[in-house]
Amino acid sequence: MKNLAHFRKLEPQPRLTVVGAGPGDPELITLKAIKAIASAQAVLFDALVDKTLLEHCYPTCEQIYVGKKPGESHSQAAINELIVEKAYALGHVVRLKGGDPFVFGRGQEEIEFAKSYGLLTGYIPGISSSYAAPGAADIPLTVRGVNESFWVMTGTKSDGSLSEDLKLGLQSTATLVILMGMNKLSEIASLCQQYGKGEISAAIIQNGTMSNQRIGISTAAELENLAKKEDLRNPAIIVIGEVVRHAKPEMWEKIVKQAKS
Repeated sequence: MKNLAHFRKLEPQPRLTVVGAGPGDPELITLKAIKAIASAQAVLFDALVDKTLLEHCYPTCEQIYVGKKPGESHSQAAINELIVEKAYALGHVVRLKGGDPFVFGRGQEEIEFAKSYGLLTGYIPGISSSYAAPGAADIPLTVRGVNESFWVMTGTKSDGSLSEDLKLGLQSTATLVILMGMNKLSEIASLCQQYGKGEISAAIIQNGTMSNQRIGISTAAELENLAKKEDLRNPAIIVIGEVVRHAKPEMWEKIVKQAKS
């Protein structure tokens, strides 16, 4: 980072494109995103990115894994610096991120850091799991006569606590979509009961849109028990709202049979 000054006169001008890879299914990436990947001299990709997307890279493109799964040491600060270093050394850097980089993806932070070092920047949106995963489970986020909005929120804030927005959402008719909330299921279920929404329909969708997608449905009060019983874990999203009753019929048939047994 300290030796970048002499690179500033190089052509082409160093640049960063933050690209959304979509919710998991590699076919759900945009054509514009594929073109960006194909033009890059370096691609920095996350843990949730399907690696078949890297087949679009030019043969000499440097492919760098910067995932943040538990036990991995790729800090955001280190990723930011690596973006700038590779851009000045190689040219066009694509930062390939799962879902949409501007939906809890820290894409804005990376762009702002890159701009502070004089990089040209661009953003290519991706399909977010917040609506693609429910859709893949036949769950519409809005249904006429049922709800007037849907809220997308993080389940875990930067300080590790549960978002206060959940309390507000539970006082509305909105469908609630919670990302990064699997470690907060007990708190979420408890709040749902506290606000009189314990019996409302809810779902956990693991690996949404992918071939190994798994779906569990229950009431909001039973979310923690559902995850344990069905062994549902990250990466997953949580959907709370009566729209969940539009989920795959076979899922509800299973629930009814269990209730009768």
